[in-house]
Amino acid sequence: MRQHFVICSKCEKTTSAFHRAYSGEHLCRKCFMRSIEDKAAKTISKYSMIGYGDRVAVAVSGGKDSLSMLYVLRMLFDQHPNNGNELVAVTIDEGIKGYRDESLQIVKDFCAQLRVESKVFSYKSLFGVDMDESMVLRPSEKMSSCSMCGTFRRRAIDIAAEAVDADVIATAHNMDDQLQTFMINLLAGDIERIGWICPEPVQYATGMKKVKPFIEIYEYEIAFYALQREIPFQSEECPYMNESIRTDLREFFNRLEKDHPGIKHNAYNSMMKISKSLRNAPASKGKKCSICGRGSMGDVCSVCRTVSVLTSNTQI
Repeated sequence: MRQHFVICSKCEKTTSAFHRAYSGEHLCRKCFMRSIEDKAAKTISKYSMIGYGDRVAVAVSGGKDSLSMLYVLRMLFDQHPNNGNELVAVTIDEGIKGYRDESLQIVKDFCAQLRVESKVFSYKSLFGVDMDESMVLRPSEKMSSCSMCGTFRRRAIDIAAEAVDADVIATAHNMDDQLQTFMINLLAGDIERIGWICPEPVQYATGMKKVKPFIEIYEYEIAFYALQREIPFQSEECPYMNESIRTDLREFFNRLEKDHPGIKHNAYNSMMKISKSLRNAPASKGKKCSICGRGSMGDVCSVCRTVSVLTSNTQI
């Protein structure tokens, strides 16, 4: 049987290695990788995510998304050395036996290869309890693993970025992540959080910004990029991930995209309009947690509330 080869839509010279169904493009390996790097660069520029001289703390887990983002930022910074930007990788050790050790080594080796400073911070040292212990201590399964981990992770990344003197925190959330987060917040009735999904940088009282350079890129495209760039990453999934509705939403959106290419883009654009409206809407200002002093929507922040439940089996 004669094999049919498709030529790259961009360079019109090389055989296609990737079909971007939602745009109809056929891309060769080189043009595909450049398209991902260009998209990230345009997103950074469009939303003024990184400024001249900024020291950027990249939240690196050891997975495909965060290591790919670290690689892209290293490449962009090397292309513009006069901008004076610096990179530092911060990795959070949740304390999951038999899972996190592999990724910590991958991050260490990859950062050495890219000449990027790296630091590791653990839940245990920051909160006095790790994820394995949390799973034993939680009062019921209604307190899901992903809920606890997400609460701790967000705070740990903030603390890590402050510790390394960063001006910007970069996380590798992609378009799929944001769609799932939007739906999780919507289904949980947590409308206020939807206002913080849009890609405009979130700026803290300290002046530090939180940005998401991959927010307009599909997850499977980042996976293909990592493979083409031969970026090593941990493929094993978190043993606690199936407690979250996020897995169901990921599969739901992937099924829709397969049958209706581009529907994720449409959903994302709609989500952005809703998020921007909610962010700009008048709302009560956040308070300060009475325990740790950090920003909180209530008298006690979600981190201190979670730690209290885990360590005393009583709820604040």
